[in-house]
Amino acid sequence: MESKKVLFVSQEITPYLPESELSLISRKLPQAIQETGKEIRTFMPKYGTINERRNQLHEVIRLSGMNLIIDDTDHPLIIKVASIQAARMQVYFIDNEEYFHRKHTVVDSKGAHFKDNDERMIFFARGVLETVRKLRWSPDLVHCHGWFTSLVPLYIKKAYREDPLFADSKVIFSFYDNGFDESLDASFSKKILVDGVSEEYLSMVKNPGYENLASLAATYSDGLIQGSESLPAKVDEVLKKSGKPYLNYASEEKYVEEFSVFYNTIINE
Repeated sequence: MESKKVLFVSQEITPYLPESELSLISRKLPQAIQETGKEIRTFMPKYGTINERRNQLHEVIRLSGMNLIIDDTDHPLIIKVASIQAARMQVYFIDNEEYFHRKHTVVDSKGAHFKDNDERMIFFARGVLETVRKLRWSPDLVHCHGWFTSLVPLYIKKAYREDPLFADSKVIFSFYDNGFDESLDASFSKKILVDGVSEEYLSMVKNPGYENLASLAATYSDGLIQGSESLPAKVDEVLKKSGKPYLNYASEEKYVEEFSVFYNTIINE
């Protein structure tokens, strides 16, 4: 029997970024799922804070080289990869000089969100899916971690719905208590548009704040996970009212077992 394939798309992963609730689970979970016999691929943004030499990143020439058009501007897509030897797993990095070669991740030195975080999110989501296409790798399940990955479910369900590689892919989204108070650029919903994604799908992010991003991710996912012990009240309400299969917060001692059961339930729906 062919093993199931799970694609992990994460906002942050340790050891490439400091330890946090999100980065730790994004490091430990793929390894644990791989050890259950599933095949995995893992992606994150290549933030400028990541030391390429220390972490032994190298560019994957055969995957790099395409351009992604965002707001009528071409942006080169660079793919890099590194290995976590202890886990026997690789991590792919989505890179672009304009979007990611800066000394911080999603906020600047004063704690303010970068004004182009909307375009960085778009580039990351599309970059991951285009790279998976180049790999000719068809995931049975895509598990997204963190608000920076919020566009992945929409693109899979709409822009890539006729692509044989993604036609049967199920999407799970983990929500964490790492939101933000600002809104993204006012033209965010227009920048998202690509073939297969029309404005009718984006009414909920006309005002692109954190809660509406959560609503967008929930709408186009097949299953939802409470990644933090507590979530903002309005986000929690959105998720509970979505009607989607929902997994409550699980402690570190239990989450691998509970996630595995949840994965199989969603895949086999």
